[in-house]
Amino acid sequence: MTTPLLVPAAGPVLTDRWPRSLQLLLGDAAVDLWSAALAPTGATLRLLRATSVSLRADGAATVQYAAALVDAAGTPTRDTLAAVTGSRIPEGAAVLAGEVDGGTVHVGLWRWPLDPALTALAWATSAAAVRRRLPALGVPAEEAVLRLRAYRPGRRAVVEVVAPGGCWFLKVVPPAAVAGLAGRHDLLVGAVPAPPVLARTDDGVLVLPALPGTPLRGLLDDLPALVPALDGVLDALPASLATLPRVRTPLDRAAGHGAVLGLVTPHLRPRLDRLTAALAVVDPGDHPLVPVHGDFYEAQLLLTDGAVSGVLDVDGAGAGHRIDDWATLLGHLVVLGRDDVRRAVAAALPWPAGQLAARVSAVVLGLATGPFRVQLAGWSRRTEARLALAEQVLAGG
Repeated sequence: MTTPLLVPAAGPVLTDRWPRSLQLLLGDAAVDLWSAALAPTGATLRLLRATSVSLRADGAATVQYAAALVDAAGTPTRDTLAAVTGSRIPEGAAVLAGEVDGGTVHVGLWRWPLDPALTALAWATSAAAVRRRLPALGVPAEEAVLRLRAYRPGRRAVVEVVAPGGCWFLKVVPPAAVAGLAGRHDLLVGAVPAPPVLARTDDGVLVLPALPGTPLRGLLDDLPALVPALDGVLDALPASLATLPRVRTPLDRAAGHGAVLGLVTPHLRPRLDRLTAALAVVDPGDHPLVPVHGDFYEAQLLLTDGAVSGVLDVDGAGAGHRIDDWATLLGHLVVLGRDDVRRAVAAALPWPAGQLAARVSAVVLGLATGPFRVQLAGWSRRTEARLALAEQVLAGG
């Protein structure tokens, strides 16, 4: 094939030291794979570009592509494609096999919006279908305009719905996840300003209202003064959350993040091994299991006049340690380049500096996977810079 494949974006040359899944899905062989998959539709591939890549420590990968096609009628068109390997292949995906480095890699494939794991995605991203279905669920979405806010192939999508009657968000998840997610929202509503579930469907959609307020990310200069307000929200999390499954801590996840980073940046493995080994032996301290948000950072919080008016993305709420919620927020501040705010907030928190620093370092290590995942230009350099931040935080810097 002569069709160009633009991956990765301004990153290192594809290497045989990468897992076979990445060699296939980010290499020239991906063009042949997708050409074979599209052939029965009459479409011809003209351009393929990876836009997001998710990788597990076992090498299972998910890649989302932007594609330029010519359809069976000869009309140029653009499409979003997804490919998954290994343990990530959902039931219902078209499965093809690719040969890489003497081995066979099985790949599950689909075209937007026919995600086999998100069975409601097709109607939830269709303005006509949303205008028809939401009013039937009691949500006045006639004349709705849609905007896709997030999509993780096989995992979830978020669609913003704006209509004269209001603004809502459709959270699209695998059908089996609806009950658990709705249950978390039900537990939280009334205790903290989390969005109530206005409607839900058996095929995997939760309808949530837009909440008022300014994202905390736009108020970082005020964050040290807002510590009591944020801690008050955590205090208000209902005790029933602590009966849910335990949330994995940043320290729990550090080894997995290090392993993933080592797969895509093998030249950093010695540093990654040293950091993860150091995090594995830190004294975590004795912390009680309490209700936690599970992903507590600046993008998840809305404020109005200094009070928290919105608590978002409660998918991971459950039993955990309060220190880990705060470490998550502090780790994001480090990556945002607001170490001044991080230090001021940390000084106001009640835990030993070493225990907090280890957790913040582990959070930053997890965030170091981001540049590769979203295929940022120069992602390898950006990944190394975030690793350096994680090392610096652990060292007390």
